Amino acid sequence: MKNTIFEGAGTAIITPLNEKGVDYESFGRLIDWQIEEGIDSIVVAGTTGEGSTLTDEEHKEVISYCVKRVANRVPVIAGTGSNDTAYAIDLTKYACDAGVDGVLLVTPYYNKATQNGLLKSFAAVADISTKPCFLYNVPSRTGCNLLPKTIAALAEHPMITAVKEASGNISQIVETASLCGDKIDIYSGNDDQVIPILSIGGKGVISVLSNIMPKETSEMCKLFFNGDVQGAAAMQLKYLPLINTLFSEVNPIPVKAATAAMGYGENYLRLPLTPMEKEHEEVLLQLMREQNLI
Repeated sequence: MKNTIFEGAGTAIITPLNEKGVDYESFGRLIDWQIEEGIDSIVVAGTTGEGSTLTDEEHKEVISYCVKRVANRVPVIAGTGSNDTAYAIDLTKYACDAGVDGVLLVTPYYNKATQNGLLKSFAAVADISTKPCFLYNVPSRTGCNLLPKTIAALAEHPMITAVKEASGNISQIVETASLCGDKIDIYSGNDDQVIPILSIGGKGVISVLSNIMPKETSEMCKLFFNGDVQGAAAMQLKYLPLINTLFSEVNPIPVKAATAAMGYGENYLRLPLTPMEKEHEEVLLQLMREQNLI
């Protein structure tokens, strides 16, 4: 069995931005609040953190800042994957030296590598990593599906310890669990599938919802781990309308509107992303009011 970095909820944290760049004041407050509310891990500079439109310098600065601000209170996992393996290697080296606890490696987007290409690419990054590597499967965004047999082969690598599964395909995720056993930790990459994935041995969720509800998202996992499956399932269903609204437009558009409404920076995104459509935003804010978030 490999070392588990965290159990429960890890926040795929936003990167507060404005016209001048990264809003570190808001970012720091958000990090501190997440930890105060009981989040189990922070995942920085991933999809939700708009890592794809951060400059190279910003990407590295955001990782370093997060590590320093967290100050070992919870594990920090940094998004260092790329469709350019050489760049992923460089960024992974940087993140490891910066003191992260793990790195998150998305499947190469646009290139759409073969399964053999995925094996070679992930292995090349894992070979140089000094910290545990999380594979990240999100074919709806990358056009590339990391298959169970490929995950099982990669699980033999000593530095590849986990997978964030956002394929949405429960049958595929079950097959991965069956093939890998305790050789790899599985995390839900979708907030609407936390309990189903925990039920087949998953370790938790890398969450968008927890940007605004860290305590509740972590508690949902804790209830399950403590044997209260019914209570955990009730929370999953209770928050489903809010979860669905957070994905009514492409992530992180809605969650940026949500965090801005809570006072964590501006509702600012970098093109090609644009702020949430007003009719969708009104639904989101109403659901947040019902949960006493604003």
